[in-house]
Amino acid sequence: MAKVIMIQGTMSGAGKSILTAGLCRIFRQDGYRTAPFKSQNMALNSYITSEGREMGRAQVMQAEAAGIEPMVCMNPILLKPLNHTGSQVIVNGEVLGNMSAKDYFAYKKQLVPLIKKAFHKLEELTDIIVVEGAGSPAEINLKQNDIVNMGLAEMIDAPVLLVGDIDRGGVFAQLLGTLMLLDEKEKRRVKGLVINKFRGDKSILDPGIEMLEEKGKVPVTGVVPYMDLSLEDEDSLTERFEGRQQGLIDIAVIRYPRISNFTDFNVFESIPNVSVRYITSISELHHPDMIFLPGSKNTMGDLKWMRQNGLETVVKKLAQEIPVFGICGGYQMLGYEISDPECVEEGGSIRGMELLPVSTVLKQEKKRCQTDGVINDLQGLLGIIAGYKFHGYEIHMGQTVVHKKEQLSIDEHKIVVSGINENIYGSYVHGLFDQGNIAMDVVRALAGKKGVTLEGDAAYDYKTFRERQFDLLADTLRLHLDMEGIYGMLGETRMESIYKR
Repeated sequence: MAKVIMIQGTMSGAGKSILTAGLCRIFRQDGYRTAPFKSQNMALNSYITSEGREMGRAQVMQAEAAGIEPMVCMNPILLKPLNHTGSQVIVNGEVLGNMSAKDYFAYKKQLVPLIKKAFHKLEELTDIIVVEGAGSPAEINLKQNDIVNMGLAEMIDAPVLLVGDIDRGGVFAQLLGTLMLLDEKEKRRVKGLVINKFRGDKSILDPGIEMLEEKGKVPVTGVVPYMDLSLEDEDSLTERFEGRQQGLIDIAVIRYPRISNFTDFNVFESIPNVSVRYITSISELHHPDMIFLPGSKNTMGDLKWMRQNGLETVVKKLAQEIPVFGICGGYQMLGYEISDPECVEEGGSIRGMELLPVSTVLKQEKKRCQTDGVINDLQGLLGIIAGYKFHGYEIHMGQTVVHKKEQLSIDEHKIVVSGINENIYGSYVHGLFDQGNIAMDVVRALAGKKGVTLEGDAAYDYKTFRERQFDLLADTLRLHLDMEGIYGMLGETRMESIYKR
């Protein structure tokens, strides 16, 4: 039976995902087989496992911190929002269907056996499981049949660390208010409080901590400083969209209303002197060195949005001067037409941006697979990355065909394509730029065209960078958390009755 600890938060964005990753890293460094677990995740950033199953990117990042391959049992339920009131429901990596929030709330209790089965599978493989909650356990309107916070903690008999975000203000009210809204049985599960994202002199905080412990009757397990790390966060509350400062090399990503899988561009953020700006209007775009059209959960709707606000026209104009690269839904947008005969999105058909000689027909069946290959010979500025090996994954609901009368270098859409204009590129492959020096060479090409020199322009490996980020996270948490106390929580007895097979 694996030992377990659960991270819950006072709100979404309190830092649960990063703290979960940090503890996974620490336990791994200390010699334990460790894995993350989140029973239900709501996200548009997703990943395809080696078995072709879909799961949330946050748990992939945490698995990477733990040094293990991502498995769908780490995130058995994934909700991908379609609109403000409904989501695509993915169970064990397979699409179950689309449900309204009300229908899913009534249905979710049927998923409890599946959640337990996924958790038991992880137990067989690990020594310690670090479990992440979702939102807040004090959402009293959602507590009935809860499967992701205190309801899950009871299922697996997990001790809980409750995390509050001081950066947003009101952290003492967050933590005390949450404790007050828990019933006594739930409150007994909370073994420690964590104040996260603190900036400044901790001694100023000490009187408040003493009062917090006195009133809450729960010890403060740590005060974690604000950390500037380049790791995935939950996409619904990411701070990446807030950056507006242009770097020496300026990359613009079009941020449509239903943007998905924007983790494709994290690698560029990690390169010095490079800015990645997420753009929602013409006034924000300016004149970047490169434009990305990312994935979308509603490709037709997001293309209409670009058309209505004028971004499509400006992007097409800039494509005469700078590279424009579409990935997944963005790739589909660059073609001649997108058709939806099966009403996967909005039905009917829509003219594409007409920059690549391809057309797409949306299908109910979702393509999910990992893929690898070699980047083909490319024209234009990005010809520098031709010949590089890549590994990534595809996840899309659509079949794209090439207009044979055009000359187009393409191989089943697994590799980058360039078309009518030498500045236009597209691919279905997520994670394409994460491999080796691909991203760095793209940046070098942009710098060369701009006539600028990058500082520290040397070999760059994103995987090595990521490993250093995880180690920095673990080192920081060791300094600011009571790890002896946390190991003590792991040693507490769990209810064996829960685990009757």
